[in-house]
Amino acid sequence: MSNVLRIAVVDPKDASRDALKTLLLGLEAVWLEAECSRYEFFADVVAQTTPDVAIIALDSNVDKSLELVSTLLKSSPSCAILVTSSSTDGNLILRAMRSGAKEFLPQPLKAEDLSTALQRIARQRSTSSGGPVRGCSILAITGATGGVGTTSVAVNLACALAAHEENSVVLLDLDLCLGDADVFLDTIPEYTLFDVAENINRLDLTLLKRSLTKHETGLYLLPRPVQLEDARKISVDELSRVLGLLKTSFTHVIIDTSKSFNDLDIFALTEAEHILLITQLDLPCLRNVVRLMISFKEVNKFDDKVKIIVNRAGYETGQISLKKAQETIGRELFWQIPNDYRVMVEVRNNGVPLIRQAPRAAITQSFNQLAAALGGNPQGQAAETAPKKAGWLNLWPARA
Repeated sequence: MSNVLRIAVVDPKDASRDALKTLLLGLEAVWLEAECSRYEFFADVVAQTTPDVAIIALDSNVDKSLELVSTLLKSSPSCAILVTSSSTDGNLILRAMRSGAKEFLPQPLKAEDLSTALQRIARQRSTSSGGPVRGCSILAITGATGGVGTTSVAVNLACALAAHEENSVVLLDLDLCLGDADVFLDTIPEYTLFDVAENINRLDLTLLKRSLTKHETGLYLLPRPVQLEDARKISVDELSRVLGLLKTSFTHVIIDTSKSFNDLDIFALTEAEHILLITQLDLPCLRNVVRLMISFKEVNKFDDKVKIIVNRAGYETGQISLKKAQETIGRELFWQIPNDYRVMVEVRNNGVPLIRQAPRAAITQSFNQLAAALGGNPQGQAAETAPKKAGWLNLWPARA
C-alpha cells in the first residue's frame, strides 16, 4: 500500500541501538515499527508487528544472532533481513548471507550506506510484488482567504478518493483552533491530533488506526484538538512524526490547513505532493492568490506544486471571468467546482458528504473527476456515479 518501509531493530547494546534509531529517524520513507534488546524475544516481535525489514546487530552474540536470522527466514519470509557488525571478516559475512541476510553493513553505520541498502530492499519488494509499490500522496488544501470553502473541498475530495476501494484515505484537520471537519462528517471523535502527537512515541500502526475516527464512507479523520490551549502544544517535529506514521498506513493524506500560514501549515505545504489553493472569482481572493504565489515562489520554493481551484464557479453574474482571472494571477486555473447553494446547505446542515447526500449532482461529479485528475483512481476507472458525458455544468479542468 505504501512505499514507506516499516523497520524492526534488535541490538542488546543500548548505545549502538540508539545510534541506529537516530539514523532511521533522519531517513525519508522509513518508519521504526519496533525495537528490541533481546535476541530471544525478537522473533515474536517480528511476528506481532510484521515489519518490512528486520535489522539485527550481530556483535553481542554472533551465534545467537545468526541463529535468529535463520529463524526469521523461516517464520517471517516476507521480512527482509539486514545485519550489522563492527567486524568485516569475510567468513562472518558469508555466514550471515547463508543464514538468510539480504544486506550486511559495517559498524559504525553511515546514513548513506543504510539508505542505499534500504532502497535496494525496497526495489526488491517492488519486483517481487509484480509492480511498483504504491506510495502515499499528501494533498494540502489551503484557501486564498476565509470563507472560500476550504474545508468543504477537503472533506468532499477526501470522500471522493475514499470511494475507491483501492484507496485508503485520512483527513487531517490542521485548523487547530477553528477546524470543523468533524462537523461536516457529523462525527464526535474520541481522539484528536493533540492526543496522537502527545503519544507518538508509543503509537504503532494498530494503535494509530484505533485513534482515528472512521466515517461510513471509509474515510478516516484526525480532527483538531478540543481545547484551544492544546493547539499551541503541537510542534513541527511532532507533526512530522504524525505524518510519517500516517504515510505508512494510507495511500492518501488530505490536510485541511488553517488560514494563518503558521509553521505547522508551512510544514504541511512543504511535505505535500499537491497544494490545492482554493479561491473564488472576486478581486479580494485573486489579489491574495497573487500575494501567496509570490511568497510560495520566493520564500517557500514550492509554487510548482500549487494547483489553483475555483470554488463556487457561477455563483453570481458579477464574478470576474476566467480569462481575466488567469491574466490577473499569471497562470492557468486547474479546476472549477460549480456553485450549488441548495445542495451545499443540505450537506452542511445534515453533516453528510456530497457523495452520500447528492451522488448524482453536478458538484459531486466535479469532485469525483477532480479526485481522478489528482491520481486518486489507480485503475483509471470512472466512479460509479460519474456521468457518461461532460457538459458545461460539470466544469472539468478550467478553460478560459
